[in-house]
Amino acid sequence: MSPTDENPLPSLHRLLDLARQAAQNAYAPYSGFRVGAALLLHSGQVVTGTNVENASYGLTICAERAAVARAISQFGPLIRIQAVAITNLNNAPSPPCGACRQVLSEFIAPDAPVLFPTADGVLTVPFPELFPFTFNLQQK
Repeated sequence: MSPTDENPLPSLHRLLDLARQAAQNAYAPYSGFRVGAALLLHSGQVVTGTNVENASYGLTICAERAAVARAISQFGPLIRIQAVAITNLNNAPSPPCGACRQVLSEFIAPDAPVLFPTADGVLTVPFPELFPFTFNLQQK
């Protein structure tokens, strides 16, 4: 998968498939809500993450933040995210939460598409529309 594909739609569908695969590995014994995320990096690499719950609910990590942490662990802090796909195995709407939007904002390319399930199917939204007012101390 390459960020320069002439038709990005198949790549985005593939990204959703990878997010679904990641959701299979979710640790969600408390909510049963199994989420997966897949990030397409500027390099063409894809990194996935899944949610990891904790008995102390505030310590739970979302799939999107798990994927960002994994991407930085693998490829360093200069990563740039070209697209994000989020899905879950519960057939429920699940846009990224506020904390995930903020973490993504530090690494995501301008106008990167974010795909996530809604009540009416998968929605694709440019990141600035999803999170127009980021808290960012760095200049992009």
